[in-house]
Amino acid sequence: MSPDDQHVDDDLLTLLALGEQVGTSDDLAHLAACERCAAEVASLADVAVAARHAAAPTPPPDRVWAAVAAELDLTDRTPPVTTSAEPERDAAEQAGAVVLPLARPRRSWGWVAAAAAAGVLIGGVGTWAAVDRQPSWDVLATAVLDPLPGWEALGSAQVETDSSGHRVLVVDLDDQQDDQGFREVWLLKPDVSGLVSVGTLEGTSGRFDLPAGLDLDEFSVVDVSLEQFDGDPAHSGDSIVRGALDA
Repeated sequence: MSPDDQHVDDDLLTLLALGEQVGTSDDLAHLAACERCAAEVASLADVAVAARHAAAPTPPPDRVWAAVAAELDLTDRTPPVTTSAEPERDAAEQAGAVVLPLARPRRSWGWVAAAAAAGVLIGGVGTWAAVDRQPSWDVLATAVLDPLPGWEALGSAQVETDSSGHRVLVVDLDDQQDDQGFREVWLLKPDVSGLVSVGTLEGTSGRFDLPAGLDLDEFSVVDVSLEQFDGDPAHSGDSIVRGALDA
């Protein structure tokens, strides 16, 4: 895989910047050869270092803790209280609560929300601004993705919308089969007489912005296909999984 074929996922770059030992040998080889990905890891690492040495932030308001507790379905929704008995430890924990911004717009809102929530729970402070900025998503439709002949993969999909009416298609794929090429996500008409590509699935999970004018009653079937690097934008005809959206 050349450096320009497919960049390393931003979530993985963030973990590498934090010093985690993650990624496949292909990911690490790509990182070593790709100036873009290497520069992003270096930039994120600089942010982490700066955050760890920053002064302890102001504790978030009670409403932020209440929102996080409700999202995680916690029984105790009382905000954590920082006492004066252990000031040095508390200050260290506060300074350690880090949220790294992603350099490129990504679809991994679930990962960012989990990181923000973990920062509030562990450090008690430092992530409330990020939590406040995250949209609230409602599920419009869901689909079970069944394997097509020749495949053993399984998956799921759902359409989510925020308060502004913006929609995203969330796809999760459980596919351990070793193959070449890349996976593309489509919305099809039930009779397969028309289709719309919504993006490339990197890894096993992805979020895809849907055009405002796309009629999901007309294009109501989710399809994930195996595509080759042949320059042909059309569907390969090799579908891995498929399933109809059910509102």
